[in-house]
Amino acid sequence: MMSVLKNRAYRHMFGAQVVALIGTGLLTVALGLLAYDLAGPNAGVVLGTALAIKMIAYIGVGPIANAFADRLPRRPLLVSLDLIRATIALLLPFVSEVWQIYILIFVLQSASAAFTPTFQATIPDLLPDEKDYTRALSLARLAYDLESLASPVIAAALLTVISFNLLFVGTVAGFLLSAALVVSVALPRPKTKPREGGMVDRTTYGLRLYLKTPRLRALLAFSLSAAAAGAFVFVNNVVYVRTLLGKGENDVPVSLAAFGTGSIVAALVLPKLLGDREDRPVMLVATLLMVITLTGMAVVTGFHLLPLWPSLVVGLFILGIGYCAAQLPSGRLIRRSGDEETLSALFAAQFALSHACWLVTYSLSGWIGAAFGLVAALLAMAGLALIGFVFALWLWPTEGQLAKRKT
Repeated sequence: MMSVLKNRAYRHMFGAQVVALIGTGLLTVALGLLAYDLAGPNAGVVLGTALAIKMIAYIGVGPIANAFADRLPRRPLLVSLDLIRATIALLLPFVSEVWQIYILIFVLQSASAAFTPTFQATIPDLLPDEKDYTRALSLARLAYDLESLASPVIAAALLTVISFNLLFVGTVAGFLLSAALVVSVALPRPKTKPREGGMVDRTTYGLRLYLKTPRLRALLAFSLSAAAAGAFVFVNNVVYVRTLLGKGENDVPVSLAAFGTGSIVAALVLPKLLGDREDRPVMLVATLLMVITLTGMAVVTGFHLLPLWPSLVVGLFILGIGYCAAQLPSGRLIRRSGDEETLSALFAAQFALSHACWLVTYSLSGWIGAAFGLVAALLAMAGLALIGFVFALWLWPTEGQLAKRKT
């Protein structure tokens, strides 16, 4: 996997991805604490709405950015987007009203929505060999998982000596360093031909191609389940720790780190596990694990069957395992479903559609948690994860089931 880092251009681009991810991770922790500082027990509503705005930006801007990614010079575009994100992150510590958070988050995440598909479209051109590209996909997944672990740990360490508002400075530094790394390499021009047709045709091309493929329709269902689990973690965790358990802000990143640790464990084990197994059963078992864990956490929280703090940490650790195992094979599925001409469009479609799932789950998790309590939020997310499991089971039939349908 690490052999692809011998390629200097990819190494710098991967470094840009990593530092931007760490900056974004610090932003996640700081944003949760800022929401609690402004709204107190209603922080789940504020954070859920802010994250829903993030998803709206991703869904609306992502496909449009991909439609024009092959028409714009990549390096200036990526650097400009990093600078926009750094500027917005610099403004966040100075907000004093909830509505200001919403506006700044929309601008920042719109820039991220344009950055991600452009970045993804660049990697296949830097690594034309299929094996190298597959390794790069695995490395990118590992980077996301490591960020889930590293950012909360870094945030927890920093919060012992600084206020949470200064975490935004780390976010700014991450985006600026990302821009510097992108500037340091020459990026190739797109190999794919610019897509013909009007604005609507170019924007929806990847979505239409994605939804024609059975395994990718099932991937969308798996994305719903993963988003349900992740939504509770990222929206309601701060309320669970600060309000229900009465713990301090330093404990918020500790519980998030439990989720990240579970994801790291799965990321280290899965490559070998997937070597001699099909993706489908692994993803189904992982999704069912998330359903069971969310339900179990609801029961423990509602009836106080076990000490809540250690139960939360263990529950988030198991959720991290299921979340990673359900999502890690997604790059492999997309790679098998596309070619040089369609791959970036499929990744952009997955980016938009998966974040549509996050839009639904973020909103529901925050509002249900505020209106009916954390137990109701856990049960609602467990229900959505179960729906995703059932649809994935139906939409992605086994070879034997396909043969029966044809006869």
